[in-house]
Amino acid sequence: MLHKGYERKIDQLVNELTLEEKIKMIHGAGLFRTGAVERLGIPPIVMSDGPTGVRFEFFNDNWGRAGHNDDGVTYCPSNSAIAATWNRELAGKSGTVLGEEARGRGKDIILAPGVNVMRTPLCGRNFEYFSEDPYLISEMAVPVIEGIESSDVGACVKHFAVNNQETERNWVNVEIDERTLREIYLPAFEAAVKKAKVRSIMGAYNLFRGVHCCENNELLGEILRKEWNYDGLIVSDWGGIHDTKAAAESPIDVEMSIYANFDEYCMAEPLLNAVRNGEIEEERVDEKVKSILRFMLRVKMIDIVEVESGDNEQTAISAGCTEQKPAVYAVRDRSRKKGSYDTSAHQDAVLETARESIVLLKNEEQRLPLAPEKTHRLLVIGHNAAKLHSNGGGSAEIAALYEINPLLGIKMELGGNCEVTYAEGYYVPDKNRQQVLNWQEVSLDELASEQGAYEGNDPEGQKIQKALREEAVALASEYDDVIFVGGLNHDTDEEGYDRPDLKLPYHQDELITELLKVNPNMIIVMMAGNPVDMSAWIDDAKSIVWMSYAGMEGGRALGEILFGEVNPSGKLVMTMPKSLDQIPAMVFGDFPGRTLTEEEHERMNAKLTETYREGVFVGYRYYDKYQIPVQFPFGHGLSYTAFSYGDMQVKESDGQTFKVQIPVTNTGKLAGKETVELYVGETEVSPENPVKELKGFCKLSLAPGETKYAEFELTADAFRHFDEKTDAWKVIAGSYTIYIGSSVSDIRSVTTITIK
Repeated sequence: MLHKGYERKIDQLVNELTLEEKIKMIHGAGLFRTGAVERLGIPPIVMSDGPTGVRFEFFNDNWGRAGHNDDGVTYCPSNSAIAATWNRELAGKSGTVLGEEARGRGKDIILAPGVNVMRTPLCGRNFEYFSEDPYLISEMAVPVIEGIESSDVGACVKHFAVNNQETERNWVNVEIDERTLREIYLPAFEAAVKKAKVRSIMGAYNLFRGVHCCENNELLGEILRKEWNYDGLIVSDWGGIHDTKAAAESPIDVEMSIYANFDEYCMAEPLLNAVRNGEIEEERVDEKVKSILRFMLRVKMIDIVEVESGDNEQTAISAGCTEQKPAVYAVRDRSRKKGSYDTSAHQDAVLETARESIVLLKNEEQRLPLAPEKTHRLLVIGHNAAKLHSNGGGSAEIAALYEINPLLGIKMELGGNCEVTYAEGYYVPDKNRQQVLNWQEVSLDELASEQGAYEGNDPEGQKIQKALREEAVALASEYDDVIFVGGLNHDTDEEGYDRPDLKLPYHQDELITELLKVNPNMIIVMMAGNPVDMSAWIDDAKSIVWMSYAGMEGGRALGEILFGEVNPSGKLVMTMPKSLDQIPAMVFGDFPGRTLTEEEHERMNAKLTETYREGVFVGYRYYDKYQIPVQFPFGHGLSYTAFSYGDMQVKESDGQTFKVQIPVTNTGKLAGKETVELYVGETEVSPENPVKELKGFCKLSLAPGETKYAEFELTADAFRHFDEKTDAWKVIAGSYTIYIGSSVSDIRSVTTITIK
């Protein structure tokens, strides 16, 4: 919170502004900046994407790249990779890197992190998000935000709220019951506001209960402003505002868009004219300006100086105020941190995070780790082995200073004593995109959701695909050690696009199946931001490694893990279902939406309505409840060592607070890290409740033979549910079960407690 004296100064500065100047401040005057008021020393707010690093520079009024090879930055792990570490400390370090780089590039806001729930494994932006579980999202997002904002820059948590698909992302209306909204989709945003004290929030494209989120008083006013007492900055998504009056009367503060007709934005000249005509009160504009000034003070963009009555005219002139002397004006805050980018410390932090983000899914016969001293000839297969991912994904694209892909990382690890041969294996054709200066110019058009992967099924593409497959299979039969690196890429994990199914693109299933026939010991690496269907070959594969987009050092980290220099410790942040028809949104709902009824057409500006009929049964909550087998469960991740769990001990303090601890021992021969997961559920499970829900986790680093205690504290929040009848959270007295294990399906210790 700002000192009360600053609130008075903010009021004074607003009084000095003309209506025209206020309007300049509340909408884009560039693709990534607001308008400035030079007369009073008020600068523009300069923003940048994105979730994996500070985006390269654009021209102010078009999407052409404006940088001169001086905007290359650290390529950070995606949020899905950060979350897979289950390490709050690394999440904080990742946020610090992003914040320092944003400030070092002269930004005031970095448009990150995304905290939306992975409701389905089809959403093209899931790689930008943390998890399917609201507790895990909250626990990882808070340190990321705190890390970002430690550099005098604003994080911008997005996309508020229930933004869980890219199909018709601007025009899909979400209908959801209040309990599900509160228990699944709002907790991460609430934690960002109440725990991390986030300085800015971005509204979402979609509609919520019939009203666009960026104009939605229920979301932005009743919940965010009043209930959570949020007085920070609210920014629209780019093109998320559609109506001048609705936006003006909502708490949204700044309108941004993808177009360069800045004066025509809803909150530009149309709003100016509406205020002049008496249709909208100027006080509505004042509140938005106050939010902007409050933000500027918090990130130390400005200080507000009061002019003493005896000051001469030179004081005003020094502030750029030549027309008349103001009572207050803004000056640059010289104490603001300068930031930094492309430092070795940032690269070290990225590598540390990448190492812990990689998940060992399967390791029969201890195929991994490979022994580098025994590996003299190695075959690496797969387009993803040699591909760079930093330049794709939508607004996550950046100009990376460098990026170590898996092939390079493997070669770096092995050095000159091993002959490494590469075969592409499968064909990835260029996407059939409309030729435009930048994809973002058409990102709000309907064609944006029609992109996705181009399979290359034309005769020429099929010919290339066949030749690459035959080459790879022939080579695989000649090598003892073969590593396949496949999965998805940013033609499929991509803003503006949802996948149609869980299948691997580019005919990878056929290739992997054939490769395993000639080399059953082949190690498989899947790189993706979303689950994929592995059923065609999973039973035949002995070793499977999973990695999300792990940043510029991802390939190095993978090489270290494959050859045993680093012991894997990542765990899944989402369930990997076996098939599309297992996904709860498909089973219960009408994903990606149904056509509107006549009544809906009358009252809302939408094209589809998507009802979240699965309620709170998202991800593992659904599979656990209905005992549905999956490929790999939430929280799963193996190690090259083994961990045993002792008996759980629980101490009660007041009937609703419990201290829990459990001993964990490394029983193997290698040092390793284990994430201990704690779940809570009713002992007699009600039909309307999940069997168990994640309520704690603790990552331990253990030497061989070492024992440490994982410790947790459970408060009443761990046992509560939202009661729609009373519109309040309630803890029901009774018997509850505490589960502790290595995944949601690998429970090692269970005990019951009584809530009084």
